[in-house]
Amino acid sequence: MLKHEKRVRRVQNLAQLLDRKYRIPGTRFRFGLDALIGLIPGVGDTITAVLAGWIIYQAHKCGVPFSIKLRMAVNVFIDWFIGLIPLLGDLFDIGWQANYRNAQLLSGYLEN
Repeated sequence: MLKHEKRVRRVQNLAQLLDRKYRIPGTRFRFGLDALIGLIPGVGDTITAVLAGWIIYQAHKCGVPFSIKLRMAVNVFIDWFIGLIPLLGDLFDIGWQANYRNAQLLSGYLEN
C-alpha cells in the first residue's frame, strides 16, 4: 500500500468529491458532483463517466487485476447508463456512488 499511497489518496479524494461531498440536510444521504453534473442533459453523465475512468486507470497503474478493473468498469457503466434516465438516473447517482465503490475496491485490493 505504501508504494501507491499517494495515488490511492488522490483516488479517494476524487471519489469523495464526486459521490459523498455533501449531505442532504436531516438525512444520512450523501451526494457529490457526480449527481450535480449528471443533471446536465445529454452530456453530464458522460462527463462524470470520463472522470470515473481516471479512477480505473489509477487502479491499473497500481497493478489491480483485470477482474477487479472489470467490476469497476461495470460500476461505472451502470452509473452512466441508469444516469441517462431523467430524474430517476439522478436519484440513482446518489445511491449507487460508483466512484466511492471503486475507490473501496482499489483500497481493499491494496490492503490485502
